[in-house]
Amino acid sequence: MLFSLWVALSAAVAYAVYSYFAAWRRNVLIARKTGIKYFVVHASPIGLWWQLGIKIWSPIIRLLPKRIWEYRLLVMTPDWAYSTGQKVFQYLESDTFLTVSPYDILLYTQDAEAIHKITQRREAFPKDIDKYSLLSMFGHNVLTTEGQTWRLHRKVTSASFNEKNAAYTFSEAIYQTRGMLAELFGTGGETKGTTKTITTLEHDTMTWALNVIGYVGFGLRLLWPNQKMPEDTDPKLVKYGSLDPPAGHTITFAKSVERTLDKIITILVLPDFLLKYLPFKFARFTHEAKFNYLQYMDEFLRDKAKEAQAGEATKEGMDIMGQLVQSKYGTSRSEKAKQAGLDDAEIVGNAFIMIVAGHETTANTLHFAIAELAINPATQRRLQKDVDSLFGDSDPSTWDYEKNINAMTASHIGACINETLRLMPPVTLIPKVVSAGSDQTITTQGKTHVLPSGLSCNLLAVSVQRNPRFWPTKPSEKTGAPTDLDDFLPDRWYQTQSTGADDEKDEEGDGVDYGGFQGSDTSASLYRPVRGSYIPFSDGPRSCLGRRIAMVEMNAVLAVIFQKYSVELAVDEWASDEEVEKMDAAARRELYKKAQEKSQRTLNDATSVLTLKLHGGKHVPVRIVKRGKERFVNDPELS
Repeated sequence: MLFSLWVALSAAVAYAVYSYFAAWRRNVLIARKTGIKYFVVHASPIGLWWQLGIKIWSPIIRLLPKRIWEYRLLVMTPDWAYSTGQKVFQYLESDTFLTVSPYDILLYTQDAEAIHKITQRREAFPKDIDKYSLLSMFGHNVLTTEGQTWRLHRKVTSASFNEKNAAYTFSEAIYQTRGMLAELFGTGGETKGTTKTITTLEHDTMTWALNVIGYVGFGLRLLWPNQKMPEDTDPKLVKYGSLDPPAGHTITFAKSVERTLDKIITILVLPDFLLKYLPFKFARFTHEAKFNYLQYMDEFLRDKAKEAQAGEATKEGMDIMGQLVQSKYGTSRSEKAKQAGLDDAEIVGNAFIMIVAGHETTANTLHFAIAELAINPATQRRLQKDVDSLFGDSDPSTWDYEKNINAMTASHIGACINETLRLMPPVTLIPKVVSAGSDQTITTQGKTHVLPSGLSCNLLAVSVQRNPRFWPTKPSEKTGAPTDLDDFLPDRWYQTQSTGADDEKDEEGDGVDYGGFQGSDTSASLYRPVRGSYIPFSDGPRSCLGRRIAMVEMNAVLAVIFQKYSVELAVDEWASDEEVEKMDAAARRELYKKAQEKSQRTLNDATSVLTLKLHGGKHVPVRIVKRGKERFVNDPELS
């Protein structure tokens, strides 16, 4: 009996080993046929077991000779493209390469031409929706679908993204920025001229962005702790903005969104019954967040359905939920049209995506922009000069979208946002796949390659946006590196060298209008990158619906903050306020340089879950001070 069991087990192991190496050999042969350089790796870099155990496997692999694992292990490390820059591409002397494991073949590229062609040929290179399963947990949506299903989702969701609502967003972003500043300064802060040291800037920008998308996108007035609900608020919507949990809920709506996003991986991995009954705080915490969020969204859906069935007019602003609900419950739609519309789960799924895409991406970019401006005082002073020129000391509530937005995006405000998105795009990698129907060709660095159907293609936004082949560059004055493409230099957006590629016609596109903003991601007055080399919002038919809204929000918030205030890095780690007061200019400069160096290292440690951000309690401590009260950033010798 034992002998038979041993024979069976040995046969199973032998078959598994044979299958592993046979699959490996097969995939290597496929990779060779493409003519693209490749790394042979032992596991899929995106495999769940590898990702979860990387801290265990990596030290073991490093026991082998370095020449065996150095670059192979590097490309299997999460966020390697952000953390290591051009290292892999320089080693390979190629902008495109493959990783080949027994489980899959993955293509990675930072070639602008290849990226542009892939994003334009939607049918040949559809979105790799398997990589987005995490975001379909509440229902399929515009981000997690393809083909005709995606067309339906895109048509329904794109209706709200227009210039009228961009103007509405501009006003709300100003209002919420003033609320955020009031909260950060607190009682007596304005009198003192400075906030306390802020270690929650990422959380604060998240709250700001959620408040903006909550009101503009869904009509929900979400509050800062220093605010009260306006008396004219729709009674049905008061509960969503309340600072206290309403009846039937254990946490507020805003808190349910925040916690759901924070624990989204846990929600994906663990089923509800485990979250509910596991005797751990994190499980109860996660279950409470998910349960409350879904309950809020179900109630919101029911309220909107009643409005649609009663024939009530859509609300002011984007009214995203109203537009989604109309596709199923609108009285003007035929029964056949309603059946072909979105179901309830898809409505909730799209609402979730709009909340995530509408606040997490914008919030993280804003957080990084403010941190970079604190690290780079000369750039901050240049931005303030442009804000002064545009607005003087006028009240932000009087600023006019149509009159001001183009001048703002063409100024140092726009340049700083563009540069933040170039260095730290919210999504560092855009997954595509070669269509199942047939092989496809791409051209990279002058060579044409045939890609097999089903090949996963990863477009490295964070890499192509630092690729010296596509960006004018010079040696770094900050680090002495051969290029300055790893430096935060908004001045690069004033370069006169024109590529013209951002305006070229997309001859390989299908010519269909898929809705959303159709213009360029950058101002016509600023530098226009080679098409495919600047893709913070992706490109082509599947580019971000809300990119215009995001740019409007970020321009507004930076203008409001830096009109009256400066942002300085906190130096509490090295000196007290009293000690700083006693320092001369030279000593303060040396002190601030310590803060600059540490803060830059912190930003370099950003990682991705949904989007690129700081995790694990990492933060860049800052203070917001009234202009004229600065201790550091007004020193002209600090750059």
